Amino acid sequence: MSTMSSERDFNEIIMSLARKRGFIWGPSPEIYGGSSGFYDLGPLGKLLKNRLENQIRAAFVRANFWEVECPTVSPREVWQASGHLEGFIDPVTQCRKCGQVYRADNLISEKSPETNIAGQTADELTDTIIRIGLVCPSCGGELGPVQAYNLMLQTRLGLDQEAYLRPETATTTYLLFKRFLTFFRDKLPASVFQIGKAYRNEISPRQGMLRLREFTQTEGQIFLLEKDEIDWPQFHDIQNDKLPLVTNQAQQKGKFEPVMTTMSDAVKKGYFQKPAYAWCVHLAYMIFRQMGFSDERMRLRQHLPTERAHYAADAWDIEILTDSFGWVECCGVHDRGNYDLSRHQEFSKQNLSVKVEKEQVVPEVLEIAFGIERPLFCLIDNSFRSESKERDTDWLQFPPEVAPIQVAVFPLMGKPELLDPASEIFSDVMDAGFVAQYDVGGSIGKRYRRQDEVGTPFCVTIDYTTIEDGTVTVRDRDTMEQVRVRKDNLTKVLRDLVRGTIQFDSLK
Repeated sequence: MSTMSSERDFNEIIMSLARKRGFIWGPSPEIYGGSSGFYDLGPLGKLLKNRLENQIRAAFVRANFWEVECPTVSPREVWQASGHLEGFIDPVTQCRKCGQVYRADNLISEKSPETNIAGQTADELTDTIIRIGLVCPSCGGELGPVQAYNLMLQTRLGLDQEAYLRPETATTTYLLFKRFLTFFRDKLPASVFQIGKAYRNEISPRQGMLRLREFTQTEGQIFLLEKDEIDWPQFHDIQNDKLPLVTNQAQQKGKFEPVMTTMSDAVKKGYFQKPAYAWCVHLAYMIFRQMGFSDERMRLRQHLPTERAHYAADAWDIEILTDSFGWVECCGVHDRGNYDLSRHQEFSKQNLSVKVEKEQVVPEVLEIAFGIERPLFCLIDNSFRSESKERDTDWLQFPPEVAPIQVAVFPLMGKPELLDPASEIFSDVMDAGFVAQYDVGGSIGKRYRRQDEVGTPFCVTIDYTTIEDGTVTVRDRDTMEQVRVRKDNLTKVLRDLVRGTIQFDSLK
């Protein structure tokens, strides 16, 4: 865990480094003052996001999911069928004095964390605001009654067709179900995923990257029958794996510390009712592990019955512990039943059922859903390390496989006899598939510190010994130790280090 000064807000430390080194800029557009809920990713932020997307995509593909891409705008009837027009709402309250508008549940949780508001209606939230004496944070004025506010961003197609920007990618995936049946030769289960933009017109976005009006969302969907949910052969492959779980039963006793539990025990004890759903939770957990999150900073928390959507048979969230904001919800895994396909079948008048033993049955849906910007911010937060006696800079300890820049190449000095071999080695490193940086500016110590700041795990230095014996110096970011490696073996060594198949100590 990183350390921080009590005199500085940790989120400001993180954002200062992120702005300085080109990870996150905004609110955007900065030159016009910025609009809350919109941020730009700088060059390193975009590289980090690409890394996370690559890990996500690889995990889904390995699990036999197929990727699709759908439009981000759909006509009104789609969102009426999905229930978003009537149900995709936030509770908001407005200051009677200054007119500032707040999301009521977030404001209560921020100002009174000990107050339990899970599942409260708008009227109950109004009563809570009055009971705890909550006032406007901006001016101290009285807050008005809590009302429902729809988060959908409206637009028009042509002159007169009402349409909305999608608030999530799942609905557009469901619309393809008939096409999926053809593609999968009428065989279920069928698994697909989508990575794309989503839009939510948050009334008063706060907490920076954690609540955006435009973000990239990943959602995986499994279409299956009720019998498949129980008879799920893949469950046997993961039944002995342990996950950090916080169950309903634990929360009702006031216990929120995760308990490492095997998947088989979790099913036997009824934490998960269906093996297929348990497997989905495990897949989501593995995706976050592959993005670089540790068990010490991650928990899977089951939704209380009052938190679940009315159609959800079960729901679990992956939460990441941050130094900036405490536990942050980053992913939801939902057993959606047959709600979605049934609704679209009803509104579209299209047959979205399959034949099972001479009966037409609407399939069930299991879902993994998360935005990418939240884990991106959480990874920066978790990777932050304070300056110490050994270093004169704050630095980022990204896992090598997701670090934006994985290798930096330095000639020791800007002399022609060193620049030429350094350029050749840099080309070899790039050709091997690494995102690398070539840097000749400043002392070697300053160049190391610059790479530490952006989380580059390995630096390669070309010096006069390279000319003599064909070896280069490889520096490890975490320990700052150095070893010499033959340049003709360099890319293989770097690949093994990044993948974690060898440890740096083994090179000594």
